[in-house]
Amino acid sequence: MQLRALRYFVTLARERHFARAAEACGITQPTLSSALAALEGQLGKRLVERDRRYIGLTEEGRAMLPWAQQLLAAHEGMIHSVEALIGPFHGEFRLGAIPAAMPCIGAFTRAMLTAHPGMTLSVRSQTSREIVRAIEAFEIDAGVTYLDHERPSNVIVVPLYPERYVFVTASPGSTSEVSWQDVARHPLCLLHQGMQNRRILDGLLSAHDLSVAPRATADSYIALLAMVRSGELATVMPDHYLGLIEGASWACVRPIVMDVPISRVGLIVGDRVPLDPIAAAALGCARGMAGEWATD
Repeated sequence: MQLRALRYFVTLARERHFARAAEACGITQPTLSSALAALEGQLGKRLVERDRRYIGLTEEGRAMLPWAQQLLAAHEGMIHSVEALIGPFHGEFRLGAIPAAMPCIGAFTRAMLTAHPGMTLSVRSQTSREIVRAIEAFEIDAGVTYLDHERPSNVIVVPLYPERYVFVTASPGSTSEVSWQDVARHPLCLLHQGMQNRRILDGLLSAHDLSVAPRATADSYIALLAMVRSGELATVMPDHYLGLIEGASWACVRPIVMDVPISRVGLIVGDRVPLDPIAAAALGCARGMAGEWATD
């Protein structure tokens, strides 16, 4: 059984589309189909339901998928373990990050690539739930996500920083602290409820007997800032995003009074034995970043 065929199978299960899976693997669609047919022939079982297009995995395919994922991850971990002894790491480090944490990804990228110049880094914007699922499926090597509100399980955690919030409008005025009651009185644009940051904000408002119905929602802070700049709406965002609007003449930023516990953001990797040396390297970089931020 070839690892290459297992990789094609796992990629198809993820992409749920033959052409996209072939593109992700860097091969032609006939090559992908041929390798999967050979794999099915070896096992004597049909793994994929198809009728000119991908329909889904068969019962046998669903049973095989987690084992295929583990085999591929074990193979990569083995290679990384040998590399750790004889020289620098090579290959791609896959990182999932919630939108709220994107401003800190630059610092992590610098730390990781400086420590391991043979690596490349691929960052995906994902929800907190998608990050946990992708780690479980060995689709990413680590994630930057919330640690407290919906606590991830079966992971090793390095806290990076506590999240603080600011209120952003396009109206000139005071820059003093604002209460949640003041925030709730404005027409708002916020992340949609599939994002954990939005669920955290809803919880903070609920703790003050408040609720909001935003006029607009999005899945990125760039989109929210564009809406705010139009002058009609306001938003709430993590203070790490202030670097994007620093010096912008249109933006009025006010800190929000925080009298309830705030969420921490941190790096997580799967809690596995043995631990992939690449995951261990990511934990080391994250600990260094946390130490630097703690002294700022």
